[in-house]
Amino acid sequence: MEQSNVRGRRNFIKVSGTLGAGLLLPAMGFAGENSLELSDNIHEFGKREGYSDQISILVSMMDWMRATVLRSVNSLSQKDLDFLLDEESNSIGAMLLHLAATERYYQIHTFDERDWGDFDKKDIERWDMAMNLGAQARKKIKGHPLSYYQDQLAEVREASLVKLRSLDDSWLMKSTKFFAGKPTNNYCKWFHVVEHESNHNGQIKYIKSRIS
Repeated sequence: MEQSNVRGRRNFIKVSGTLGAGLLLPAMGFAGENSLELSDNIHEFGKREGYSDQISILVSMMDWMRATVLRSVNSLSQKDLDFLLDEESNSIGAMLLHLAATERYYQIHTFDERDWGDFDKKDIERWDMAMNLGAQARKKIKGHPLSYYQDQLAEVREASLVKLRSLDDSWLMKSTKFFAGKPTNNYCKWFHVVEHESNHNGQIKYIKSRIS
């Protein structure tokens, strides 16, 4: 990955309001280079410039939840990111990459309107291990600093936000049979991406509490 692209993706995330510090405790900040920055309206879900009305609300939720996850992992060391609670658990680093993989697969499914699992070889090679986690992920997803996972998350999120700007509320409400074979619109699918991050954020916070 070229250094200029890395800087661009990090700057994109800051501009979009995705990073946040003191999200749950606004009076508390973080010092140093790894400090995170909140946009002024991070806590106000609603209209976002360049997006349709309902997609604005979705983007608001995506920004808020991503800020929460990034706050949870702020300043973790490589050792912390690789820590395994037991032989069946996933590392924090692997879960961060899993979040990026999940979002990428939902991009393919909803933006490209492809059946779940109809993924290109290049995407499978890059994302499948992180998507599925388990033994292979425990062996291979390690040895990376926090910036590595931040960059993967930023790259995928940038693509989501760019595409969402080109779509409208009718796309968001478009329904196909998906969860449990029942009618499921794109709003629900992308809310699941947000809810999925919330789920793993709880796991991340628990694992952090067990790192000695």
